[in-house]
Amino acid sequence: MALTDSTMLPLGTKAPDFNLPDVVSGKHIHLSEFAAGKPCLVMFICNHCPYVIHVNPELVRLANDYVDKGVAIIAISSNDIEKYPQDGPVKMKALAEELGYPFPYCFDEDQKVARAYDAACTPDFFLF
Repeated sequence: MALTDSTMLPLGTKAPDFNLPDVVSGKHIHLSEFAAGKPCLVMFICNHCPYVIHVNPELVRLANDYVDKGVAIIAISSNDIEKYPQDGPVKMKALAEELGYPFPYCFDEDQKVARAYDAACTPDFFLF
């Protein structure tokens, strides 16, 4: 496991839009539709990361506390599933259901969204 520092988008940056499949519902999530006019937390997470595993219960609690207050929350996994098969969509869905994720858990297969956000590690959080 390598420790990698998060990067920051400049303050005032507009959230890069995306269209990604939510592995639980099967629907495509367009950020511009999902978070229109709301505060929005975009989280880059994955199944295998020990840091994410450690904070998962708090991510669920945080989401349950803030979704009803109008905060849009979306999780994205951008990992290479050849290197990390446990981060593939089938296992993502199983974990999201097991933990009761109250937010979409999207798969960024080609890592374009992660690059647009300059996401460097998991967990990596971007609040807009």
